[in-house]
Amino acid sequence: MDEPNIAEKRPAVLDLEAGTYYWCQCGLSKNQPFCDGSHSGTKFEPLKLEIKAKQKVALCNCKRTKMPPFCDGVHARL
Repeated sequence: MDEPNIAEKRPAVLDLEAGTYYWCQCGLSKNQPFCDGSHSGTKFEPLKLEIKAKQKVALCNCKRTKMPPFCDGVHARL
């Protein structure tokens, strides 16, 4: 698997509480946009995301963003 799987062609817009999250980079997680360990056996690893205070975020689900883990709109061109 050289390219990540496209989980969805739209971002996950979420209100996240302060804390540590692990964003799925492989696109295989059943718990998108977060890692569930499905990357095992691939070259992909989850990306650690630290949220300092409650905030709304748009996390990439197409896994092609140039600003991981945040959506940069690239899904519109897929």
